[in-house]
Amino acid sequence: MDTAVKTPKSMKATEMVARDYIEMTETYSAQNYGPLEVVIKSGKGVWVEDVEGRRYIDFLSAYSALNFGHCNPRINKVAHAQLDALTLTSRAFYADTLAYLVRDLAKFCRKDRVLIMNSGAEAVETAIKAVRRWAYDIKKVPEGQAEIIVFDGNFHGRTTTIVGFSSSADSKRGFGPFTPGFKLVPFGDIDAVASAITPNTAAVSVEPILGEGGVIIPPDGFLKQLRELCTKNNVLLIADEIQTGMCRTGKIFACDHEGVDPDVLILAKSLGGGIIPISCIAANDNVMQVFNPGSHGTTFGGNPFACAIAREVIALINEEKPHERAAELGAYAVSRLRSIKSKVIKEVRGRGLMIGIDIDPAAGTAKDFCKKLKYAGLLCKDTRSQTLRMAPPLVITQEELDAGLAIIEKVLGDHP
Repeated sequence: MDTAVKTPKSMKATEMVARDYIEMTETYSAQNYGPLEVVIKSGKGVWVEDVEGRRYIDFLSAYSALNFGHCNPRINKVAHAQLDALTLTSRAFYADTLAYLVRDLAKFCRKDRVLIMNSGAEAVETAIKAVRRWAYDIKKVPEGQAEIIVFDGNFHGRTTTIVGFSSSADSKRGFGPFTPGFKLVPFGDIDAVASAITPNTAAVSVEPILGEGGVIIPPDGFLKQLRELCTKNNVLLIADEIQTGMCRTGKIFACDHEGVDPDVLILAKSLGGGIIPISCIAANDNVMQVFNPGSHGTTFGGNPFACAIAREVIALINEEKPHERAAELGAYAVSRLRSIKSKVIKEVRGRGLMIGIDIDPAAGTAKDFCKKLKYAGLLCKDTRSQTLRMAPPLVITQEELDAGLAIIEKVLGDHP
């Protein structure tokens, strides 16, 4: 076996360019991503800079994990202080930062308790375990028969259980056999949900807006109808707000647009301030009582470093109210995007600063236009082949938003 380190052809002894970093990554990393060919070395607010000094406006926010911008000084200050104090104890012991966080986060989520994990996928798995055990212990569903209703176009994570109930063939290929116990129904179709409910139904799990699914917003009133249907049938409602939560859609939680209070709320991404993974499920005692010592856990879940950062994120939201800014600027952005005269754009959808632009297949794929936007100085991501997904940091100024929209108009608009 050849174990020699492969050096990029263009790499000099003291200087590397973007192509060198791309070659090195492609040589030594599994090919599970297809990123745009830009190598970022620094970021501040809504701006990032690549290794060759080019600056871009970030209209992705790391899939909404950077709602409060790159290197937010308020969050960074807390992170630096905690880094010098204590970073990890594991849950074998108590920690002061954990105590403060679970208190503040439970109040923030308007629930009795929270259970802290690391990634969004871990939190989704935790929610699945919680509602299944609730179904057996509380609802008295026969052991091994609990069902969870999910929706077409969903994206809840990448574990084998989660991809098993995805409607994406690419996400599932070669990873089976999959965990049973899930029913897939059309998103936004309340009659389909009603028909799928049986005495064995433990929960309905929903993203208030499909993010990876193409920024799909359900019909008005759908979430409220879902809440009423679940209550009527003694079924738990899980709201996966990993992307939509933490102020992205113009409310603190997207469910707040319809005044819906889910039984289980899932948060992740921006809860970590763009610095470290931290996630949680939040629920009342009627659900959380199913956990007992040893029934669930993780070594890094609730670590003091992440807890200190998440607590500052909650304080920032309570004091600075970024959801109000997202609502105002989002409405402006959607209106301006819809006014673009373009043969390329088929539809613009958005709520707050979570926006999707559908590209006419005759003009190319969404990824084609991501590349064009990159060359013009704006970074975003394609999803579902024909949708440009845009989610700038909520700290974006009116001037910065206008600059980004001007780039989009230039690249996607009809010009003489």
